[in-house]
Amino acid sequence: METVNILIEALPYIKKFHQKKIMIKYGGHAMIDAAAKSSTARDTVLLKYVGMKPIVVHGGGPEISRSMSKLGKEPKFIGGLRVTDQETMDIVKMVLVGKINTEIVANIGLHGGKGVGLSGKDNLLLKARKRSPQVVVNQETGEEQMVDLGLVGEIESINPEILDVLTENNYIPVISPIGVDDRAETLNLNADTVAGEVGGEVGAEKLIILTDVPGILRDPTNKESLIKKATIAEVMELIEDGTVRDGMLPKVLTCISALENGVKSAHIIDGRVKHSILLEIFTKKGIGTMITK
Repeated sequence: METVNILIEALPYIKKFHQKKIMIKYGGHAMIDAAAKSSTARDTVLLKYVGMKPIVVHGGGPEISRSMSKLGKEPKFIGGLRVTDQETMDIVKMVLVGKINTEIVANIGLHGGKGVGLSGKDNLLLKARKRSPQVVVNQETGEEQMVDLGLVGEIESINPEILDVLTENNYIPVISPIGVDDRAETLNLNADTVAGEVGGEVGAEKLIILTDVPGILRDPTNKESLIKKATIAEVMELIEDGTVRDGMLPKVLTCISALENGVKSAHIIDGRVKHSILLEIFTKKGIGTMITK
């Protein structure tokens, strides 16, 4: 009977989000642990089979750093941002496009979905420009310094045509966050930003960011202090008073940008929880933080 009740609770959400695009950012534990990778892929396929149109963007920072170390190249960060020279860019492409993307596509296929791997270079999906040198704070000394991050880009334009073609034909696009500039050179992009901006461009109903924390916490040391729902205005107050900071800040800013560009709701959820995507979409309580306009 409990199983039946779960299905009944899910029905209104299945109806409401039928044929709607759901943008999912894979990150954290959901990309590292084998069981979690398989479970997340299965849940993504389930969304497809109940009539939604999932689109996946993935990151890969820790895997890139591990691969660089194996190849004898020391990862370099300034102010928390990766410095990307040409040699690093070659490793980034190898890891994101050649390893992580294909693994996600394979897992989706294993569970009966039709996954297709893409990068921002495919059909000029993500046209980018090199990020200008910027002032960052040295976390060790506290001093400000002007830094050129190398082959790191910011999105200039998005061509959603290939995503529309794939989703209309029941494929699940899986996007690696690299872009192409006007000289056909590759640029490294922030995966959260890609998910947010692509979500806005395709008119996604939801942006779901999988991470390794329960969501926005009023007290970072207390999981029970989870903020279940917030508006943009409320989230801005949390940023101003320092509740939202460090690694959570860019994710929240991505959510705000996505909402301002047309996404209906943005969700930050714990990818370590089994079936976290399904719990967030198909239950009244959800499990993470939902941000709305």
